[in-house]
Amino acid sequence: MPQAKSFSSTELTQVLTYVKTTKHSVRNRAMLLLTHWGGLRVGEVAALRICDVLDPENQVKSEIRLLPEQTKGRHPRTVFLNERLKAELQAFANEITNKDRNHAFFPTQKHPKRGFTANTLTQHFKSIYKASGISGATSHSGRRSFITNLASKGIGVRVLMSLAGHRNISTTQAYIDVNDDMKRMAVELI
Repeated sequence: MPQAKSFSSTELTQVLTYVKTTKHSVRNRAMLLLTHWGGLRVGEVAALRICDVLDPENQVKSEIRLLPEQTKGRHPRTVFLNERLKAELQAFANEITNKDRNHAFFPTQKHPKRGFTANTLTQHFKSIYKASGISGATSHSGRRSFITNLASKGIGVRVLMSLAGHRNISTTQAYIDVNDDMKRMAVELI
């Protein structure tokens, strides 16, 4: 099975433009950007509770601390949020009417307390990517794009490994797509 597609900034803009036309567009945008700008796995996005993302004053935290049961490898990790991602999450948080902080941060119509499962969110992302005209994209594309984009900006593989929550550098290295822009920048360093 081929690896998930890594997005260019143009392709991400294309998806986000489509998302504006969807029902629950602010929620959908926030979920997608958590994978593209935060590097979360789809299962981690689905597992988020209100208390994981918001402080007691309902403001988005600077860091999301994932519990072992919320991660793939069952190892806790901290997700650092940049200001752009915090603003996107705050826009969605401002729409939340549920006051129970232990409920899902991203509710569904059918299960507003429980929210998405990893599988339903995977299918949701797949339908968004397909409808926006991006072929080869999967629910893992955001995470792969996150790692590749940071690598192209010169972030070291050990930092990438930590941000991704990987236990092995070779796992992180497999996520990095090498593209022509990266090669052009590399030869300019000579």
